[in-house]
Amino acid sequence: MKIQIPAAKKLVFEMTVPMRWGDMDAMNHVNNTIYFRYLETVRIEWFRTIGCVPDPRGEGPVIVNAFCNFYRQLEYPGDVRLKMYASDPGRTTFESWATMERTDTPGVIYAEGGATTIWVDFPAQKSRPLPQWLRDLVS
Repeated sequence: MKIQIPAAKKLVFEMTVPMRWGDMDAMNHVNNTIYFRYLETVRIEWFRTIGCVPDPRGEGPVIVNAFCNFYRQLEYPGDVRLKMYASDPGRTTFESWATMERTDTPGVIYAEGGATTIWVDFPAQKSRPLPQWLRDLVS
């Protein structure tokens, strides 16, 4: 089953990560937990590139839900091209999705996943409205 990425999705970031030998499991393909690591990597790199570094004394993003749908097995060696999309900014949250494809088979989606991100005041441990600069980036 493919996830339904909203029509209003916005491509916000792309990157390539190498599959590592240690990413494989006993079945000789990338372990399913590593797909979540790839999703985390693209999300964190995007946050870094937009200057969104969480400060435990201030505000920042927190993931409240994450998922991944697996379509094909990723097998070592190779590189994974991650494309991250954002959409649906709410008062305190937005949605992100990412697709995973091998660089040697462009356009073939091996997995898709996403996360709901909420903006939080860390000391107060409460949600806060999305900053306008972030809302503008994901709209």
